[in-house]
Amino acid sequence: MRKAVSTLQDFSDHDMVQFFLRPQIITRTLAGVFSLTVFASLVNEGYQNLVTSSELHCVLNENDAACCYGITVGALSFFQSLLFLGFDIFDNTVTSYKFKYAILVLDVTFSIIWTGLWSVGFCFLAHQWNRSTHHYLLGASAARASITFAFFSIPCWVYLACLALKNLWAEPPIPYKRSLDEGSVALTTLSSSTTTTSFPSNVGYPENVGTASYPSTPVPNRLTLMNSDA
Repeated sequence: MRKAVSTLQDFSDHDMVQFFLRPQIITRTLAGVFSLTVFASLVNEGYQNLVTSSELHCVLNENDAACCYGITVGALSFFQSLLFLGFDIFDNTVTSYKFKYAILVLDVTFSIIWTGLWSVGFCFLAHQWNRSTHHYLLGASAARASITFAFFSIPCWVYLACLALKNLWAEPPIPYKRSLDEGSVALTTLSSSTTTTSFPSNVGYPENVGTASYPSTPVPNRLTLMNSDA
């Protein structure tokens, strides 16, 4: 029993497991799954024909625009989820601050855009389904699935937008971040140099500072000079 518990603990402490347990990764994965469900439901059973005609019609009030909207938004949203999931996987290997900052800006922008598109899509698909006069036998489940998962996609993208905006606020702009890094390096170098440099406490000075010493020249005897001249 203890061995099994320790094995599970080691497995949960693995970097890959911790990565997939992050709230951002879980939410992004769910958003991709919901988008794929909307796309696949409308592609497989979104177009049906009546008994009296072989022509295919959209199950959502026979409005082809509704099915096209759900398929297009679902496919693009799914591919974007995969793209940003790849950016999250290789985030630790990217060293360029410009690239990281650009990815954060794009993540915030596209998350807000997809929130609006899924909100419009849910209202549009639900309205067309309520106005449908022909209820197809095989297309009813596809219509309900597309409407349900379009609604579930809205809180996912709202949460992703909030997380991306929070990460963007936590990441300072590039020139400001570079100046902070350079300032920290300068302060660290200055502090290390001041702590390691020591000055002598007792400095010895010469006693006779300011007094100039000149060589003494012998003064000749004046009497001797006078006798020699005479």
